[in-house]
Amino acid sequence: MKLSERQLQILQAIIYDYVENAEPVGSRSIAKKYDFGVSPATIRNEMSDLEDMGYLTHPHTSAGRVPSDKAYRLYVDDLMQKRSLSAKEKRFINERLAANRDEFDQTIRHAAKLLSEITQLTSFVMTPTTNQDTISFVKLLPADEETVILMIVGDSGRIMNTSLRIDNSYSKDVLDILSKNITVNYKGRTLDEVLQSEIVKEASSDIETLNSLIGKVRPTFIKTLEDMLDVNLYMEGMTNIFDIPEYSSIDKAKAFLEIFSKREEFTRKILERGDGVVVTIGDENDSMEDCSLITATYHVDGKLVGKIGVIGPTRMKYDEITSIIEYFTKNLNETFKLTDGKDK
Repeated sequence: MKLSERQLQILQAIIYDYVENAEPVGSRSIAKKYDFGVSPATIRNEMSDLEDMGYLTHPHTSAGRVPSDKAYRLYVDDLMQKRSLSAKEKRFINERLAANRDEFDQTIRHAAKLLSEITQLTSFVMTPTTNQDTISFVKLLPADEETVILMIVGDSGRIMNTSLRIDNSYSKDVLDILSKNITVNYKGRTLDEVLQSEIVKEASSDIETLNSLIGKVRPTFIKTLEDMLDVNLYMEGMTNIFDIPEYSSIDKAKAFLEIFSKREEFTRKILERGDGVVVTIGDENDSMEDCSLITATYHVDGKLVGKIGVIGPTRMKYDEITSIIEYFTKNLNETFKLTDGKDK
């Protein structure tokens, strides 16, 4: 049954009020706050009809009503107008996420923390890769006299950095030669293919220092490739739930935290979600039926890399949070633009 214009207005007002105050909404309250040009009795009748249609529920301990999952879905799909972030808010996010492409994992971790801080919800950022990710380039960089940084960049945009302890220092020229040799040998090959081959065999040289360095690089190179095949899930703000009324009881808080104890299951669900901004509400989330989940995909150099999002109660500011998450993805997309190892 299609809702009338007045019913839509009343339902939207109830959603706004409940999201803001976390208290069941009564007809008198709505009549005072919003000028619908009708009496509280008429609003009460409309609310009763909305309840019959499944858009409102009626807690036993209160005379007011609260939105159902069906109401939130209607709101997100048809009624919601995304809130535009102010220039000040955008500048704040830009400054806090300022990074360079060599700090991919660090920036991703920081993004999760900042998103949780802004939304006051549990946030997560995922950097999935597959066995079919191919190598774009490899770089060895001198850090100090005893340390070399090994950086491997996949064509998906995934970057892995690791430090390598060495017995003696190597010049930048020697490191550049080895970097180029490894890149030539493995560029365009999948991580699996490289792991199954004889690592750095073709990179051998008559230069004694290169032969010595190859022996040191090989195990670190293998370990870094293996790490690149993993899915990294960074989570922040899990304790934020204790400030949310919906999780005030120990049982509900425990149920929420148990979602993340099944890490593999949660990771799989996030990976299965579609591209772009995806909002799932309540029972749309299977075993997370008391929660809403908002995710978005971020990209590096136009390629799908991972997902960023928040999880919390169904009573959340969907208009505001979707705008924030969209801006985060835009920021990450712009931050990590790569072309053959060089900034665009």
